Amino acid sequence: MCGIVAIAGKSPVNQSLYDALTMLQHRGQDAAGIVTTEGSRLFLRKDNGMVRDVFHTRHMLRLAGNFGIGHVRYPTAGSSSSAEAQPFYVNSPYGITLAHNGNLTNAHKLAGEIFRTDLRHVNTDSDSEVLLNVFAHELQSRGKIVPSVDDVFAAVSGVHTRCKGAYAVVVMITGYGIVGFRDPNGIRPIIYGERDTPEGKEYIIASESVAITSLGFRVVRDLAPGEAVFISNSGQLHTRQCADNPVYAPCIFEYVYFARPDSIIDNISVYKARLRMGEKLAATIRRDYPDLHIDVVMPIPDTSRTAALELANQLNVKYREGFMKNRYIGRTFIMPGQGQRKKSVRQKLNPIELEFAGKNVMLVDDSIVRGTTCREIIQMARDAGASKVYFASAAPAVKYPNVYGIDMPAKAELIAHGRTDQEVCDLIGADALIYQKLDDLIAAAREGNPDIQQFDCSVFTGEYITGDIDERYLDDLQASRNDQAKIGKGQGATIVDLANG
Repeated sequence: MCGIVAIAGKSPVNQSLYDALTMLQHRGQDAAGIVTTEGSRLFLRKDNGMVRDVFHTRHMLRLAGNFGIGHVRYPTAGSSSSAEAQPFYVNSPYGITLAHNGNLTNAHKLAGEIFRTDLRHVNTDSDSEVLLNVFAHELQSRGKIVPSVDDVFAAVSGVHTRCKGAYAVVVMITGYGIVGFRDPNGIRPIIYGERDTPEGKEYIIASESVAITSLGFRVVRDLAPGEAVFISNSGQLHTRQCADNPVYAPCIFEYVYFARPDSIIDNISVYKARLRMGEKLAATIRRDYPDLHIDVVMPIPDTSRTAALELANQLNVKYREGFMKNRYIGRTFIMPGQGQRKKSVRQKLNPIELEFAGKNVMLVDDSIVRGTTCREIIQMARDAGASKVYFASAAPAVKYPNVYGIDMPAKAELIAHGRTDQEVCDLIGADALIYQKLDDLIAAAREGNPDIQQFDCSVFTGEYITGDIDERYLDDLQASRNDQAKIGKGQGATIVDLANG
């Protein structure tokens, strides 16, 4: 999962891009990058680290120009190489830069095609570089010295034809404009907005609405699955559907965990969706666990706070903040390696013992993935004096890998895969474990936008919306993404053996 932003402005955009990336920092903490353009020149700064660490005053001063794109990176494959920080750049045609959120499921195959038929070299493990070269080739094949709007949209159509998986993308074509587009299933979010200035209208494209509204832009709308938007250098905005058979199936995990609660994605308020998750989880507890005596409900900060508050309200039980969070520790979900995640839990959270002593505590988290975090937290609650510790998940059991850009990799690392709920409960050390029902989760999200007929729920069901995932693919994914592979992963290796591929 990553965060992307693009701004087509009437004045320098470096500060606005920086501010937008700070609003999207929760989507990626591994690396950050900004590229701007002035005339025919590009100005790029990217490196490993948080936004505040990557960009200093001297870097900001060099990011000249009224157009630019930015990216915060979250490494699903575990590599922390600065070579994979985005945006990526290719000089032909025109000079194109790209930032991408998602994951291509046919990246390996495409990398070979790019080398053999497109005569292009891929220098990193990143599927984003593959996507960039596919877009560049499709645009170059139009054979124009000056690309037209139709040429740009035709290139996006070519991407949709060749690329499989999940992708929300912003592209800057030097001297011509900015493009944003979304995969034909709309798995990853992308939204655009506008604002009026004395010099004319400015546009922004971003992963979440919060990056738009925080900068004083008005949200226009989400891009539809398969749709593209192009803002020319002259400030003209064009949109077009570029996919033949688009299907609206956004990732439901955005609402569970990744997106900020103050964002609206696909016309669904993330905050209200999480309130409804808490409401429906409370109904499950009342129906299926009537004998639980719960003294207090506590969230695992921060993502579960909204659901936990509504759960407590519905059960008429006290809500308390039992854990204080160290905000200088990153999100444990996206840390590579079980050892690092386990160690960081106790550095990140500290219990308030008086809230636990002698009480039956219901802990609420957004989800349970590897089980590392919740097992440590349950033990912390017991150490703080809790009589009983119940655990509730606002999402169903995560049983299958995610292939669309979220780090839920090897099946063997998913605690619920191949286990019953009771077995998971025993492993994490809880006195009771309550999962959200999948139908309830879908209803909680869909209530915000009834036009969405389905969501990508593959991590719960094993049914992959793109239809191109089989056991061999998942086995290869497990080999490349398990914790041991992440720890031992080399830096800067190419994505495919070009000599033998």
